[in-house]
Amino acid sequence: MKKGDASDPKGLIYESYRIDGISKPECRTIFLDWALSLPVEEDTGAAIRALLARYRDQGPHPMTEVLTEGLAGMAAPRRRGGWRGRARN
Repeated sequence: MKKGDASDPKGLIYESYRIDGISKPECRTIFLDWALSLPVEEDTGAAIRALLARYRDQGPHPMTEVLTEGLAGMAAPRRRGGWRGRARN
């Protein structure tokens, strides 16, 4: 993996897998920074799947858990809140 490719522009996920003793909350923070660094036109789900495929041989790691949760969270339908969610068209 080269640092700074389309699925990990800043190499944040790459670096997180190299930090000994990193915690899940730290991985969540890195994940958020990673998600915000993706170009708008980038398919976030595809990027997460590519990262999971790339790091699947790393064994148990908190970043793998966070990536998996991020992918699962994208699949969950969301409703609009507030009056717009209750308004009838």
